[in-house]
Amino acid sequence: MKRVPQKTVTFRFEEHTLPNGLCVLALPDRTVPVVSFQIHFAAGSRNERPGITGISHLFEHMMFRGSKELGPEEFSRIIQANGGTTNAFTTTDNTSYFENLPAGKLELAMHLEAERLENLRITEENLTTEREVVRSERKYRTVNSPFGLVMEELFAVAFHIHPYRWPVIGWDQDIRNLTLQDCLEYHRVHYAPNNAVVAMVGDLDPDRAFSMMEKHFGHIPSQPPPVPLQVRENPQRGERRTIYKKVAQTPAFFAGFHVPPVTDPDIFPLLVLTSLLCHGKSSRFYQRFIKTGRAVEAKVELGPPPFLTMDPGLLVTAVVASPDEDIQMLERDVWQEIESVRRDPVDEAELDRSKKKLRSSYLMSLQTHFYKGITAGIYRIRAGDHSWINRVEPSYLSVTAEDVMNVANRYLHEDNRTVVTLVPVSPRESEKWGEYE
Repeated sequence: MKRVPQKTVTFRFEEHTLPNGLCVLALPDRTVPVVSFQIHFAAGSRNERPGITGISHLFEHMMFRGSKELGPEEFSRIIQANGGTTNAFTTTDNTSYFENLPAGKLELAMHLEAERLENLRITEENLTTEREVVRSERKYRTVNSPFGLVMEELFAVAFHIHPYRWPVIGWDQDIRNLTLQDCLEYHRVHYAPNNAVVAMVGDLDPDRAFSMMEKHFGHIPSQPPPVPLQVRENPQRGERRTIYKKVAQTPAFFAGFHVPPVTDPDIFPLLVLTSLLCHGKSSRFYQRFIKTGRAVEAKVELGPPPFLTMDPGLLVTAVVASPDEDIQMLERDVWQEIESVRRDPVDEAELDRSKKKLRSSYLMSLQTHFYKGITAGIYRIRAGDHSWINRVEPSYLSVTAEDVMNVANRYLHEDNRTVVTLVPVSPRESEKWGEYE
């Protein structure tokens, strides 16, 4: 049967750089009278060093503690009073702030973001307050979560040198020891206009929006750029394996394989590989491990576009055994399933199904102004080019069965693998190791 060429979707962002180095992206879309205004800083855990881990995420909190014009949390109250929503998030490679609001309030978002960027209130009192908030968040999301500490162990063992070895939220002892001087210096270097990308999507006129950006951000001085990260993780030379004992209901294992960065052409076959292994009820892991009741969870994860790491990262396999399942037998069978992809070409029907899932998921995410801005802005930070937003769909379509087998052989082998096995222990046994922070 003759194949019909598939139509792809293209988003035409306009890009403008202010004299102070601030990159501004604008995409008009007047389907509804709302806009998404976002500012993305190239400041994530990748940009930290031992002793100040977690400072990027701490600043996500500090940015809501008030500025010259605004009191604590007043920023959010103003946005909400004008019919909008606001929030922020921190990752390994960026920290991002956004407002989704009525189109007529675009300049309000610009004014508020520029004001707190220029006049953020970085004080000992605010640092003390937010330090304790972040420590509580770490306790809740990581220490007391079923697998948070196991994931920390996986990345700490898989990476020996690169900053990806510590968690985005940071190590507790570093958070406790952050000083006001650490914060002032981090803000000066990383929260500079020449280290940021603004993305705007919605009911707007790009030329007018660029002009308003000049008005509100143009006078903020640039700074000497941060020292480029020179760290390169050495190739792994054999499997790394460790055990983590904690109170748990059932055993599990987490494995990481080193994979290339966001701009590498192998990324898209790897994403197709993760889809055919674990996305949906027709996937191989679901059919063999979930449907049969052997595992509670069995997944393979690599961040979806644009959340792929700037430097080589990890593809993570996470398998949680059912209570009566032998974890060693389960792990052996998971590697057998991956070995079959390395050995045998994927048939065309399975390949097409996996590609369709990824393509439809990507296109559905881009239905919102918010996600269009996030995708273009973060690609601009991580890949250096916002137009990657338009390369994802054709890249999925071009993946072949041979590509999938090649990346499986190149990356999903034992010598490139790190495994952490979760061994459940009783609360009494756990107490002998003391409290974990």
